[in-house]
Amino acid sequence: MSFCVAIDGPAGAGKSTIARKLAEKMGMIYVDTGAMYRAMALFMLEEGIGQEDTEAMSSRCKEADITIRYENGEQTVYLNNRNVNSLIRTEEVSNMASISSPQPNVRKKLVSLQKELARNADVVMDGRDIGTCVLPDADVKIYLTASSAVRAKRRYDEFVEKGIACDFDKIEQDIIERDNRDMTREESPLRQAEDAVLVDSSDMSVEEVMETIMKICREKKRGI
Repeated sequence: MSFCVAIDGPAGAGKSTIARKLAEKMGMIYVDTGAMYRAMALFMLEEGIGQEDTEAMSSRCKEADITIRYENGEQTVYLNNRNVNSLIRTEEVSNMASISSPQPNVRKKLVSLQKELARNADVVMDGRDIGTCVLPDADVKIYLTASSAVRAKRRYDEFVEKGIACDFDKIEQDIIERDNRDMTREESPLRQAEDAVLVDSSDMSVEEVMETIMKICREKKRGI
């Protein structure tokens, strides 16, 4: 029987960083569902599909073949047999992902792959609705969050380090708007599962967050 950890939370909360490190520490497979949705959003952008054209999103998503491969111990996301790891972390892609991800056909295509991965291996999976919809029976559920200002500062620092021009206020406003879209969407809205443990990382280091979640996982494993 596989052991599954679901980490949900808003954009910029550090889900991917924590999930990746947790999987490495515990010898599990990390599944970055957000990267899969970002790859789908990239497909929409490259096909010239507008943010308001949900009908085109629903029909054209079937043309996108999105897969995850592990190469040299690192997750690589492929869109139609093309490595898109370096293309899916822009604000434009992030905003499109927030709009395209709730589309039923988009979700159906990607959730199927995510469930299959969890059935066959011990996984750490992060996203917006892993504990509520994708893996409702996950062994451990974490809701990882932080204030919008803290999340904006983290994103701002990432862009500055990469030499990308950016505006802090614009980044925070984008995050607030994305939170609202994610929490109010009809299809699988972002929310804390009833049995999820809330972890607010606003005043915590990555190491402190890791230790908190690893302790929860160890206790759960001992109880199985």
